[in-house]
Amino acid sequence: MLRSRSRFVRRWITAAVVGSVLVGCGSSSEEPASDKAKPAAKTEVTVEPIKAATELTDTNGTKISLKKEPERIVCLFGLCDDILTELGIVPTATNNALLAHPDFLGEEKAKEVDVIPGGFIAPEVEAILSHKPDLVIGLGDTHGKLAPALKGATTFWAMQPETWEDSVGYLRNVAALTGRTAEGEKAEKTFRTKLAAAEKTPSGKTALVIYGSDENFGVATPEGDVAASLFPKIADYPWKSRGVEGSYSLEEILAQGVDVLFVETMSFGEADGKLSEKLAENPLWGKIPAVKNGDVHEVNSEVWAKGRGTRSLGIVLDEATAALR
Repeated sequence: MLRSRSRFVRRWITAAVVGSVLVGCGSSSEEPASDKAKPAAKTEVTVEPIKAATELTDTNGTKISLKKEPERIVCLFGLCDDILTELGIVPTATNNALLAHPDFLGEEKAKEVDVIPGGFIAPEVEAILSHKPDLVIGLGDTHGKLAPALKGATTFWAMQPETWEDSVGYLRNVAALTGRTAEGEKAEKTFRTKLAAAEKTPSGKTALVIYGSDENFGVATPEGDVAASLFPKIADYPWKSRGVEGSYSLEEILAQGVDVLFVETMSFGEADGKLSEKLAENPLWGKIPAVKNGDVHEVNSEVWAKGRGTRSLGIVLDEATAALR
């Protein structure tokens, strides 16, 4: 059984993930799946001006102070790469594959960005510092342990996004610190406009986003998964966090009559097949309406689970709304 996306992923990958519920194929929970997350308010399209700054308190309450605009930035998780791409900045080094996506740098240009060895969970401190970074951005619950080793040599910024609003807040924060205020405002405006347009014509279909690498899968919930936080605005999304002790079973999912299913296959190294193919071995899987009707969509986990920024979320919206029509 997987940990919540918010903990597991970030702790696995986050790379791989974010969410806040356990999920398993045969488990049950006392809390009914029909307890839906509260409907979100309509998205405001107006964007407040961003002011350049060398110090600020970020969207999560963390204080960041720099002597000057950072020029050499090392990214330890996808949101960092997403934000920098939106601002027209190329990371000095990274440890994920998001930049290779065609809507980011693309495969060829992404190869020019150095890769930090050690993977998502344990990036090598010496390798990070070898790039003489002005700023290192990581995921708080995964990379926070690196702070003592980086202290005095560079500025370490631990981010902890759980909703799309958090991601927009971090975009604005980085835009302020890098002086890319106009680029930040444009990126925020573009995303808000797309989200506002999508929520004007929500789908009446029931949707579900799951993630995992085998039959022990997780359900992405709006309270802790950035991509999932968009879904209550564009579809019927009857899933909410049950905390680290909760879980959804295939029986519960079947009972909800899921019309459209999005699957994020997480890789722990060597590719070993799609999550949807593994779940197909369970007889209950084939009874889910989305499965019977061929409306199961294997999505790019680099974008859907790891990106978390406005560019990634724009792609999620495009793909989700197309599938939900």
